[in-house]
Amino acid sequence: MSLTAHEVIVRPVISEKSMDETQRGKYTFRVHSDANKLMIKAAVEELFKVTVVDVNVLTTKAKETRGSLARSRFPGMTTPWRKAVITLA
Repeated sequence: MSLTAHEVIVRPVISEKSMDETQRGKYTFRVHSDANKLMIKAAVEELFKVTVVDVNVLTTKAKETRGSLARSRFPGMTTPWRKAVITLA
């Protein structure tokens, strides 16, 4: 399966922790679930014209949800997704 750079990098992850890491040269992205580290590195270098030193990838597990009080009878699950932390030179 061949993915383009825009398909590999889904969107940046905007959180308090990820914003703190940007000061250390680490950027966090939501990535395609089938993308490996080499594909992620190539996509970031192509899209942003930077040099990637390291790629750490993790898959967040699905968690059980309960909803609000009115919907508590209908539990569900969050969607599992893949996250990549990119370290730049």
